[in-house]
Amino acid sequence: MISLILSLVVLVVGYLVYGKVVEKVFGPDDRKTPAIAINDGVDCVPMPTWKAFLIQLLNIAGTGPIFGALMGAVFGPIVFLWIVFGSILGGAVHDYMSGMISARNGGQSIAELSGLYLGKIIKWVMRVFAVLLLVLTGTVFVTSPAALIANLTPDVLSKGFWIIVILLYYVLATLLPVDKVIGRLYPIFGVILIVMAVSIVAAIFVKDGYVIPEIQLINQHPKDLAVWPFMFVTVACGAISGFHATQSPMMAKCITHEKKGRTVFYGAMISESVIALIWAAAGVAFYGATGGLSEALTALGQSGVVYEISTGLLGLAGGALAVIGVVVCPITSGDTAFRSARLILGEWARLDQRKMRNRLLLTIPMLAVAAALTQIDFNILWRYFAWSNQTLAMIALWVATAYLIKHSRYKFASVITAAPATFMSAVSLTYILMASEGFGLSSAIAYPAGIIFACCLLVLYIVMFTKNCRRAGRLTA
Repeated sequence: MISLILSLVVLVVGYLVYGKVVEKVFGPDDRKTPAIAINDGVDCVPMPTWKAFLIQLLNIAGTGPIFGALMGAVFGPIVFLWIVFGSILGGAVHDYMSGMISARNGGQSIAELSGLYLGKIIKWVMRVFAVLLLVLTGTVFVTSPAALIANLTPDVLSKGFWIIVILLYYVLATLLPVDKVIGRLYPIFGVILIVMAVSIVAAIFVKDGYVIPEIQLINQHPKDLAVWPFMFVTVACGAISGFHATQSPMMAKCITHEKKGRTVFYGAMISESVIALIWAAAGVAFYGATGGLSEALTALGQSGVVYEISTGLLGLAGGALAVIGVVVCPITSGDTAFRSARLILGEWARLDQRKMRNRLLLTIPMLAVAAALTQIDFNILWRYFAWSNQTLAMIALWVATAYLIKHSRYKFASVITAAPATFMSAVSLTYILMASEGFGLSSAIAYPAGIIFACCLLVLYIVMFTKNCRRAGRLTA
């Protein structure tokens, strides 16, 4: 249990210390944010910081920090290290930069920002890639909560019934102004989510018979699945997630001051990692070993494991509350996934999103596609979501790197985004080369290819950095 406590402490210290460093490198100032400068009454709406924080947390905290953390825990408590340091050095930096760069550019999406800082070709790639990821994400976040709710309701209210209900809710949340549904419900959901996490971790500490193993630098996966790169993709949202780069621009449109960004963006990611730590710990403590957790995931599925852990630790009443908290996570990320996709498509097609007709034109076809995709096996959807998620994170970090090289007073400090960008570049390519849903190649091929790919991008970064510094020097002279 000492490892879990220390991990939680390090996350808090990371927010207080490294978060300040990241904020200083970016350099927030007193310029007007989109909420003030645009304030269109639909997407750019001023919100108090506490509300923006809770909405951002719920936007990004889908099933990733719960399902992903449980699947990552099958590798053993080594997953704690990735959740902690991946979040502090990668995920929270990624979320903060995505949100703040968007705020500096009128609340534009990650696709448009990619075009501004990496070129038009990347913009077109990112438009397609981001929309596909968001629709895939929204679909994942329909099926998983529907399965959980079905466990709590009579058999007549089947998973299919709840899929329809959730999709209908998504229509409203995607179409209506951000402060009408999301702004009113999410703070309540945020409290439920926090109570759920606190209840689970308290039960582990208080009840007899549950032991959280200490961190060991060994792979405990019962099927001997390689830690590199599979664990780094499996955990997804609990450590770093490209999906967050599509969500941060939503709250970039709503924060009222740039200096609130660290609380909203960096802070929400750290909070999500706390949730991921709790569920990873709960998984190995409840089932006693990674083998037991792996067997439960195979037999019951992710939703079934969450239900069993919740009711086992908290009883039926407490378990129902915990499951409601878990249901809230994917639903509140699914609706904003479709909302983000609508915004990206609106930018792409130059459709004024203040008009309901234009919002309907984009929303209905997206949700129809999602309804069809719900018929695909969840595990297959999750694997493709997880890989595309981390690939998008890689691109978003390179966008942030290009921005810092161009605009930051501390150009050498662009390493805070270049380092995790390089790391995620290696993860992304290595995974798709090795994974069964990818090319299925051996590690002898995939490992060197991933390293070479990452090194090539690092060299490009150095070249770009050097050219920009020389240009800046000439301008100064």
